[in-house]
Amino acid sequence: MIAGDLAIDVKTAALLSTAFAFPYAMVQPILGVTADFFGKTRLMNLCVLVLAIATLVCAVATDFTLLVAMRIVAGLVAGGVFPVAMALIGDLVPMHQRQIAIARLLGVALTANVLGASIAGIIGDLMGWRAVFGVLGAFSLAVALLAFFAFRNTTLLKPPPFNRAAVIANFRDILADPRAKVCFGAVFLEAIFIHGLFPYVGLLLQSIGETRASITGLLIASFAIGGIAYSLVVPYLVARVPDRHLMLIGGTLAGSCLALISLHFPWQAQVVVFAVFGCGFYLLHASIQVHVTDLSQTARGAAASMHSSSFYMGQAVGPVIYGFGFAHGGPEPTIMLGALVVLGVGLMCSRLLRRKT
Repeated sequence: MIAGDLAIDVKTAALLSTAFAFPYAMVQPILGVTADFFGKTRLMNLCVLVLAIATLVCAVATDFTLLVAMRIVAGLVAGGVFPVAMALIGDLVPMHQRQIAIARLLGVALTANVLGASIAGIIGDLMGWRAVFGVLGAFSLAVALLAFFAFRNTTLLKPPPFNRAAVIANFRDILADPRAKVCFGAVFLEAIFIHGLFPYVGLLLQSIGETRASITGLLIASFAIGGIAYSLVVPYLVARVPDRHLMLIGGTLAGSCLALISLHFPWQAQVVVFAVFGCGFYLLHASIQVHVTDLSQTARGAAASMHSSSFYMGQAVGPVIYGFGFAHGGPEPTIMLGALVVLGVGLMCSRLLRRKT
């Protein structure tokens, strides 16, 4: 829709995902440090407010350059929300309960993803893409105002004064843990070959004759529904299945579903595939996140931000890699390669990630 309205190529319009994700990734270490020393809730409030304003400007943008600029601004501040919330969980929840708490946080976020993807498709079909940004911006502004009042009475430990030496020591402490390289590398590859495909879901549907934006939204919403299903069953899984097995199962499910997507089944069947795809991804991803929150006891904001930076760096690169692969090798071989990489990530994490004793 954006490509048609602004008279640009679809692959160029898909780079809006990169315009958001790349600055999100680059600024994460700064936001993580800021959260540790400035205060996590204060940073979240400010970031949501700026995000809302940038999104509202997108709704009235008249050219692609302004749209890209506002997505860059949104990307710069969006990293001060979810990763900081994950760091807060690390501060407030004991390790043995943390995977369940992270799953509940994911459940809330994924419910929003379901509503966002499905409602965006419907609004886009009925009112156009500008209305999608308008509704999202207005809702985000309301949340920013509500959060300001809701967090005023939240009691947390006072953050320490900023100290450059402490910042450097915190990053060294994080990277000294051998799990760090595995965690950050794994989520980088996840993002490239899983989330990097999302901007092209509509294009893949067009190859089977389906042009409705609402169906594209439905498939992406199905991915999130799979994640919600994971968040509901994770208390039972954690009690019965070792986390290394969860990572292996998650990588196997996600990789297998990527392979099925390359076969271009009718969209009705793809709804099921994307739901299992989402469940597999979050089985793997949330297990990695638990290890991220355990990399440092004093700099969880920085650890979470480095994790998020790696993930969104991959999400920024992903559409470019898929675009190149589609143009030079075709969609099917490119997606199959992604499936093999995701399978390898699940196997690598299951073998190399072990909790501290």
